[in-house]
Amino acid sequence: MRSSEKPIELYYWPTPNGWKISIMLEECRLPYVMKPVNIGIGDQFKRSFLRIAPNNRMPAIVDPDGPGGKSISIFESGAILQYLGRKTGKFYPANERQRVEVDQWLFWQMGGLGPMAGQAHHFRQYAQEKIPYAIKRYTNEVNRLYGVMNKRLKDRDYLAGRYSIADMACWGWVVPAKNQGQQLENFPHLKKWFERVSARPAVRRGFALGRDLRQGTLGDKTKDAEKARKILFGQRAN
Repeated sequence: MRSSEKPIELYYWPTPNGWKISIMLEECRLPYVMKPVNIGIGDQFKRSFLRIAPNNRMPAIVDPDGPGGKSISIFESGAILQYLGRKTGKFYPANERQRVEVDQWLFWQMGGLGPMAGQAHHFRQYAQEKIPYAIKRYTNEVNRLYGVMNKRLKDRDYLAGRYSIADMACWGWVVPAKNQGQQLENFPHLKKWFERVSARPAVRRGFALGRDLRQGTLGDKTKDAEKARKILFGQRAN
């Protein structure tokens, strides 16, 4: 890191959305400092964080060396990945046809895999009232989406051909496959892709970031878990 170069501030918690950005920063070897946002105790609602991420969701970044040499803050993990890809020229092609391939799978994750896997997690692991219809609905939809990836990866190593931000975006949502009611053995091409991405040193480093910060799970029968569920799942407009 050059003496005049300030690190990117990464507002983060170790979740599938957080891992996207820690992995990208590690892959690009960009200097950064992690700012924990403990979503289980409500850090995401602090005024200082809302100025950066008005949707009160992490991850977010502040890049002191933004466009024109001025600081810029960015929220939404997909937008952050695209920004870092443009900033570094890595893992996000400049060629328009190749970029469209990446964008398709990035938006597929943002609009499909992430939300559906998140709902599967919620109703299978976190919801205190077990609703069979919801469990079946979202488990089946994640299964369908895994099938889409499995077919896509039948004749290529990565979702957009070459390793890209699309793979980083999707990988973290496959990590907890069992909690989503899925078996990777049923999706052999997806399984090989998952293992291929998992073996990358930068992925390992990004995945490990902040691992020691998490204690327990939202599905635990503890007072802390109950408090966290109320914070995360009871939000309404202010």
